[in-house]
Amino acid sequence: MKTHKDLEVWRASIDLARSVYEFTRQYPKEELFGLVSQMRRASVSIASNIAEGAARNGNKEFMQFLYIALGSASELDTHIEISRVAKICETDHLHELQEAITRVKMLILGLIRSLKQL
Repeated sequence: MKTHKDLEVWRASIDLARSVYEFTRQYPKEELFGLVSQMRRASVSIASNIAEGAARNGNKEFMQFLYIALGSASELDTHIEISRVAKICETDHLHELQEAITRVKMLILGLIRSLKQL
């Protein structure tokens, strides 16, 4: 029996969440309950919604959760952009994070397309 853990998109979203947690450790303490909290919650939301959707009964419900995950990925991308323009963190790894987000978004969209064809 296959589960969400068998999905490449879920594994990529777990890697993204891990990267976000590692990256946000460098943020100033005053951002702990601001951007850091928001970024971590958004990254966790991506993986969680993929997992929950995969456990639902039917492709339509699964797609609904995938769209929510896509929204969380866009939210995370916005937080990273705010971090960049506000110069809150070192920007060395921001590009890598944005690439990881883009990859996850592409995987989500690909899965949605394949579910629509079923």
